[in-house]
Amino acid sequence: MTQHIKIASRASAMATAQVNWLMGQITRTNPAAVPEFVPITTAGDRWTGPLAEVGGKGAFTSAVAQAVLDGRADLALHCAKDMPGDEPEPDGTLCLYPRRDAVHDVLVHPAGRKLDDLPAGTRIGTSAPRRIAQLSASHPHLKIVPVRGNADTRLRLAHAGDVDAVLLALAGLRRLGREAEATEIIDTDRMMPALGAGQLALQIRADDQNLLDLLTPLADAAATRAALAERTLLRALAGHCHAPIAGHATTGAPGDLRLAARVYSPDGSVMLVATRTGPDPQTLGDAVAQDLIAQGANNVLASSRRS
Repeated sequence: MTQHIKIASRASAMATAQVNWLMGQITRTNPAAVPEFVPITTAGDRWTGPLAEVGGKGAFTSAVAQAVLDGRADLALHCAKDMPGDEPEPDGTLCLYPRRDAVHDVLVHPAGRKLDDLPAGTRIGTSAPRRIAQLSASHPHLKIVPVRGNADTRLRLAHAGDVDAVLLALAGLRRLGREAEATEIIDTDRMMPALGAGQLALQIRADDQNLLDLLTPLADAAATRAALAERTLLRALAGHCHAPIAGHATTGAPGDLRLAARVYSPDGSVMLVATRTGPDPQTLGDAVAQDLIAQGANNVLASSRRS
């Protein structure tokens, strides 16, 4: 029986590549399925200023999720790192998480230099508070230039000379087929990833059992546990678009997850660190958050709201 599935996502080149990937996965799972792309132009796509002025990270995801809630689409496809942590997913929805891609950040320098080789004053394009804080601490001699826009836009700025280099997500470059442009893949100990980095989220109505049955084979158990731990941590810290929070959950001993997380001041001068292992992802995420709060994370994050 033919099953039509409307997939809502952003209208960017990256989102289109991700939707095309998902369409292929769906039709391989069920050849009778007929997926259709419903592109959504979000507030974050229209606005070129600071994200906080249009609702933070939710500027990229709320309109896409709303298309599912009001019936214009059956499924919303998000980058998990764009989903806000200071508010829960909408009532009546649930998320499935396919296998995770690379979590690393990369440097793209058109002349081929690596991060440690860049001379003082080199202009690095990024607007991510997490990247800004870590780069400010590790390479204070570099000049950070705020840049917004999708990966194509930021790559174009680097190649045009508007900035000397940009920091991007390896997963995004791979999805665009432009991984070869990465000058350096930065180790996660040197630049801890965003919570949700490299992870796609498939958001559906909780009562859509037919679609849940179709998509369940695409869900990855390890990715789901990691996502739950990271999302719980982010929510416990009320992570917002200003928040320089980094973290990464990985599979540890059999049955256990390891969750490492850091909270930074905006300029990187303060870094709080917590790491735990445990079997239950949500308990683990909350425990790591409480460790950070005990170190003063709430005050550090409050300062990032004011900056």
